[in-house]
Amino acid sequence: MRFAGMLVVLVIGLLIYKFYFTSGQAVMPAAAPMQTVDTIGVKNDLVGMAQAERIYQADHNAYGSIDDMVYSGAMAYKKTGRQGYTYDSQASTDSFRIVARCTDPPMPGCVNFAIDQSMQISSIQ
Repeated sequence: MRFAGMLVVLVIGLLIYKFYFTSGQAVMPAAAPMQTVDTIGVKNDLVGMAQAERIYQADHNAYGSIDDMVYSGAMAYKKTGRQGYTYDSQASTDSFRIVARCTDPPMPGCVNFAIDQSMQISSIQ
């Protein structure tokens, strides 16, 4: 009798485990490992460039372009892109936005990203 009770508890536990870990997963196919690495690299680049924008803004009382940040030393070198992505920035005295866009033709599943002075990365169209 004890064995049957333990078996029932085990089956219920396994069902809960399976439901818990499969219910939140997207229906989209998994990204290729290289694409995942590139996406993580792009997000890291965006954060690094946004931090350079903050350094530039502290020194110049305005945000600058990628070229301005490299020239001033706020950013070590110009990042023009990463495999499958190109970078572009718009800056003004009180805001900036750096965009990572998928190159043409875009890789399947490629997502465009942007970061601004809030330091939040968002996916964009």
